[in-house]
Amino acid sequence: MIGMVIYSATFSDVSSANEASSQEELMSQRMSLYMQFQNHIVPWYYLAAIDQYERNIQAVRPDIPKRESTAAIQFSKESWAGALNPQQGDTSPFTIKYFGGIGMDGNGDGIADPADDEDVMLTMSNYLSQFGATEEDFKLSLYEYYQNELAVNQIVSIAKLYKHYDKIELDTHVFPVPVRGYNYSYRGTWGANRGWGGRRIHEGTDIFAGYSTPVVSTSYGIIEIMGWNEFGGWRVGVRDNHNTYHYYAHLAYFNKDLKVGDIVEPGTLLGGVGSSGYGKEGTSGKFPPHLHYGMYKFNGRTEWAFDPYPSLRNWEKYTRQQKK
Repeated sequence: MIGMVIYSATFSDVSSANEASSQEELMSQRMSLYMQFQNHIVPWYYLAAIDQYERNIQAVRPDIPKRESTAAIQFSKESWAGALNPQQGDTSPFTIKYFGGIGMDGNGDGIADPADDEDVMLTMSNYLSQFGATEEDFKLSLYEYYQNELAVNQIVSIAKLYKHYDKIELDTHVFPVPVRGYNYSYRGTWGANRGWGGRRIHEGTDIFAGYSTPVVSTSYGIIEIMGWNEFGGWRVGVRDNHNTYHYYAHLAYFNKDLKVGDIVEPGTLLGGVGSSGYGKEGTSGKFPPHLHYGMYKFNGRTEWAFDPYPSLRNWEKYTRQQKK
């Protein structure tokens, strides 16, 4: 039996190492693509941000096919080949250009193939280049393409994160309160009834802890909201590079060094646990001190809440392992 346990643990370690190696290789391939097709107008992190946004929405939208390749960017047949092109599957750069399509040959094989990563990336880079080099030009190009201001804001946020950290691997997460040195408790409370402010359900997980227990960012992201909400009291909202909005509510105080628009990372102090909310600004003490932690996903059209409890369990385990 002892031998069996040792073999199982070893196999698990090897499997984890292989997964990590495969992920690292994939990230390297993506970065190579972005670097290959950036130019003096379009930096790599613009291409990377659009690609990540496309990957994000494909993961949660059943009406959008998933592109199983290094790059996730997809173009409609009409935009690729040209709306008036009688051959919507056209891959000839000459006739595509003639009919006003945007598809291009990125690898020099004489074919503009929407299934080829290099062709796709050159096409996107060329499209963005037509608008100009400023951030406002980038926003305009995104709005023309997506016709959705929320999508534009999400992509710009991802680009800022990639530019700031000079990398695309920003998937580390930690537990939102210290796992050592402070007492806390939590359980799955998703969907429980809430009475104050009308009938509604609980869209998150409550982590009970003492007043002023530090609350930290679970992820990389950009602060979208920081202030008072009658339900959540003093709260902070952080948007990450996976179209996920992280909501930290009922705080006693904020980190005074932070403001809306700031970039945070796993472990950045956001504030402290409190019992604010359920009333006008400054209301506190209507319930025991706790952090309400919520997660919301944007799919390119709408945003909805989902249960953060499973993620919190995983992040708690990871954080404990890192603290050993």
